[in-house]
Amino acid sequence: MVKLWKRASGALKDRKSLFSISFSRRTSVRNPDLDSAIIHATSHDDSSVDYHHAHRVYKWIRSSPANLKPLVHSLSSRVNRTRSWIVALKALMLVHGVLCCKVPSLQEMRRLPFDLSDFSDGHSRPSKTWGFNALIRAYFSFLDQYSFFLSDQIRSRTRKPQVDSVNQELESIEKLQSLLHTLLQIRPMADNMKKTLILEAMDCVVIEIFDIYGKICSGIAKLLIKISPAAGKAEAVMALKIVKKATSQGEDLALYFEFCKKFGVSNAHEVPKFVRIPQENIEAMEKALKGVEQKEETREDHEEEVVEEKSIILVAERPQLKTIITDKWEVFEDDYSFTCKDNIKETDQPRNYNVDPSLLPLIVIDEPIYLTHTLPDLITF
Repeated sequence: MVKLWKRASGALKDRKSLFSISFSRRTSVRNPDLDSAIIHATSHDDSSVDYHHAHRVYKWIRSSPANLKPLVHSLSSRVNRTRSWIVALKALMLVHGVLCCKVPSLQEMRRLPFDLSDFSDGHSRPSKTWGFNALIRAYFSFLDQYSFFLSDQIRSRTRKPQVDSVNQELESIEKLQSLLHTLLQIRPMADNMKKTLILEAMDCVVIEIFDIYGKICSGIAKLLIKISPAAGKAEAVMALKIVKKATSQGEDLALYFEFCKKFGVSNAHEVPKFVRIPQENIEAMEKALKGVEQKEETREDHEEEVVEEKSIILVAERPQLKTIITDKWEVFEDDYSFTCKDNIKETDQPRNYNVDPSLLPLIVIDEPIYLTHTLPDLITF
């Protein structure tokens, strides 16, 4: 009886919202048709997702950059007024689909236009909704970070093409690993969360994990070709840190997908075989890093020896100045031009500290990382 009353109350709220926008005028920040599609896509019905109106929203975004402001205005107004975990979760799924459009106008949004970091459902006791609240907060945290990441990517594509340095590639992989870490925090933890809407949201999350982890593995595979024992210490340290974190995240993924399988997430049953980085590759990078450190220490020792030898020569060979007194003028002999050419030793000559580069072992990828999966209708086009 209580469930029926909640559904009826939610349906009444949705009708009231639709009725109110029917009198609104079209402006630069208001689009009644887009508002209507958003209300349908984020309804209070927890039994299904309105894919039809969700796709209408995606078409509006892809059709013109001018539709971004009405979308931001409508979504933020909808989310800021709600205290329902159903509406909040559907709004996040809708935003996830919008970000997957990856249209250039999204660079203007940067962060999400609303804040659900402290969301709490107001229609039930906290003892019943704590799991839903935690899921929404974690999902929001990922999408907010993902929105900023995509905005930077779109901005970089619109600039003049530049050759990516090793440091830029390392930083990009680090950001992807941070996104993956945030993604793995999204999980239903309460016993009362096995609902259709939750399973739909988890399908979206799993597909996003496939994509991001695939990019991480591909990036590392390309990066190891460029990292050699002749690389700088900072690059070698950063690369080793990334490789170790990728290995750790691979283990976390195995546990995460096992959890999703037991929970009933359909896309988790088609888990690709993630290729783990062999231990010998990690050991090779550690040896390379030690080699870089030893070279730098040797270089510093040689430089100190050269400075000491030069200073000794200057003190030992410096000529004595003489003063001559005459009855006319007091004349001083010019200072000797001091070169010490006869005393220059081999240690003063420029040294060649370069070492012949030898490439590290590559990651052996027996099968492609990007596999073909059936994406949920909500975030595919």
